[in-house]
Amino acid sequence: MAVNRIPLVAGNWKMNFNHLEATYFVQKFAWLLRDAHVDPRTCEVALMPSFTSIRSVQVLVEADDLPIKYGAQSVSVTSQGAFTGDVSADMLAALGCSYVIVGHSERRKYHPEDDANIVDQVRAVLAAGMRPILCVGESYEERKQGIELDFAVGQVRDVTRDLSVEEATKLLIAYEPVWAIGTGMVATPQSAQDAAKAIRDDIRETFGDETATSLRILYGGSVTSKNASQLITQPDVDGFLVGGASLHAEELAKIVRLVAKSGASGRK
Repeated sequence: MAVNRIPLVAGNWKMNFNHLEATYFVQKFAWLLRDAHVDPRTCEVALMPSFTSIRSVQVLVEADDLPIKYGAQSVSVTSQGAFTGDVSADMLAALGCSYVIVGHSERRKYHPEDDANIVDQVRAVLAAGMRPILCVGESYEERKQGIELDFAVGQVRDVTRDLSVEEATKLLIAYEPVWAIGTGMVATPQSAQDAAKAIRDDIRETFGDETATSLRILYGGSVTSKNASQLITQPDVDGFLVGGASLHAEELAKIVRLVAKSGASGRK
């Protein structure tokens, strides 16, 4: 059965690019997409700059009416007040952000963010009219123990059990095995599919067929133009959350072209 899920390629720049570098990247990237005649109906594109570059990206996207969405890499659970260094969901929404990454493994490890905090972030993003991209994925130790699917699904459940059906329909999930992030190692297409299917099946069990069918599940972890073409053919993989490769306009554009081609051919 054909499923109408438009693939998404989201570039997570992490702590890279100042606002001037971000401006140059967007101009070059947009030109590459135009030159390749990428149809946004076959692949949605989003960039996740650092907080200091979001406004610059917004100005370019709006001024030139670019077919590029953008978002943030994290968000505060509070709306305003004496929280030095925090950025609220309302502030991000006012900049026109469409997406916010929530629960990335680097945020879980270095800050750290726990399940309760991640649930609150998801709700803050939703309340501000944006869509959260919830990151889940196992470490090498969990994979060695053979519990990778249970672990990833468990991380999803820790968040979704507190959501309503309406909230869950606005969620995106990025399966990012921690051992693959920034290492050059990548999950096999079958492993990515197994994880995505397990997550979708769990959503179906909790929220029903309609929510599960519409849910977009991305893969992340050392995604490049060399492995994207195989990964995107998997029926439950709906695009990518790209890290290192998203810092190179040509490489990210190649990934988008591959995904767009797959979307145009009706891979589902």
